[in-house]
Parts: sequence; structure tokens; C-alpha cells
Amino acid sequence: MTEVPVLTIDGPSGSGKGTIAQMIAREFGWHYLDSGAIYRVLAQAAIKHQLDLADEAALTSLAEHLDVRFAFDNAELKVMLEGDDVSLRIRSEEAGNAASKVAAIPSVRTALLQRQRDFRKMPGLVTDGRDMGTVVFPDAPFKVFLTASAEERAQRRYKQLKQKGIESNLSDLIAEISERDRRDSEREVAPLRPAEGALILDSTELGIDAVFEQVRAYCADM
Repeated sequence: MTEVPVLTIDGPSGSGKGTIAQMIAREFGWHYLDSGAIYRVLAQAAIKHQLDLADEAALTSLAEHLDVRFAFDNAELKVMLEGDDVSLRIRSEEAGNAASKVAAIPSVRTALLQRQRDFRKMPGLVTDGRDMGTVVFPDAPFKVFLTASAEERAQRRYKQLKQKGIESNLSDLIAEISERDRRDSEREVAPLRPAEGALILDSTELGIDAVFEQVRAYCADM
């Protein structure tokens, strides 16, 4: 059986990895996995079922039986938790911070590892996250690490929230993003770092189209 190819795009929050991954998936007609959404869905499920985010046993059990589904509706990604559309809810700052906390628990990561690998199907998979190329798909032939300064990522998040009519404070966003970066890079299990041999792209001064063209060129031999 021909090995199913995988392109992993890792990087910190707000680097644009999700947007690029979806663009590449559509370009090549491959499946798509938003790995970060799985952890956000788990955090949302924990909140829904009133679980303590520090309760490792309860969170691990929940992860093992997590009812999550991804579906595209007119090219828009829908994330379903127990049959409910939670696409918007899991993108809040609260959900993001909660996801970062549960993702640092080793037993939770183990429970969700196989769930993520099951997305690897022909003709191929594009996936984004923080440890896709280092832990989940270490044998992926194509690996990208996309980053940007904390200030630039906070500006992007601020604009997104403003467009949605959500009030936010830029200084607070910078502090939250910097703290999340520190927590993700210093955790003992699967810390945020580029995979060996990955193409490293800094998007601080690049538009989304420029980043897309560089990644597409890198994957030209797909």
C-alpha cells in the first residue's frame, strides 16, 4: 500500500498556520486536520461537563471518548462536539487558554494521539498544530514551522476580534500570547519547536498570499 503523504504545519498561536493549511489542502484536494481544535473541543467538553481542568483522570477519560467531528460547509470548517456546532465557541481566548492547559497533560495527549493519526487517509493530509511534525506525524515528508512576533500575532487577533464586534485590549493580548508561548515551549511533553528538517517561515512581514506561495513551492513535488 502506498504511504499516505502528510504535510505538517506547526507554529505558535496566531502565526497563520491554520489558514495556510486549509489553503494548501484545498489546492491539492487533501484531507485537513486542525489538531488545535481537538484540544479546544476537549476543553469545551470539560467546561460543558463541569470538569476541573486540573483533574487529569477525568480529562483523560473524556479525551478517550471525545465525540468530535469536522465537516466543511461551503468551504467553511465546522467543528462539532456531541452533535453541536462549537466552531465559534472554541475560538475564544478562554477556550484557547484552557486548551493549552489540557494539552500539557501527558495522558490527555496520549489519548488523543491515535485520534489524530486516524485522519491520515488517501490522497493525503494537511495538518496544523504545535507538534504535528515532531510527535504526531514524525515521518511526514513535508514539514513547515510557521511563526511571527508576539506583537504581530496579537495585532492579528485584535483585528479579528474587532471585526466580530468583540472588545479586547491589545496589551492584554500580547501578554496572553507571550505567556502561552512560554507555557507551550517549556512544557515537558511535546514542547513547541520546529521539527527536524522543517522549512521555517517567519510571517511577521509577509502577507498570507506570500506565505502560501512559499509553502506551495516547497510542496511542489507532491
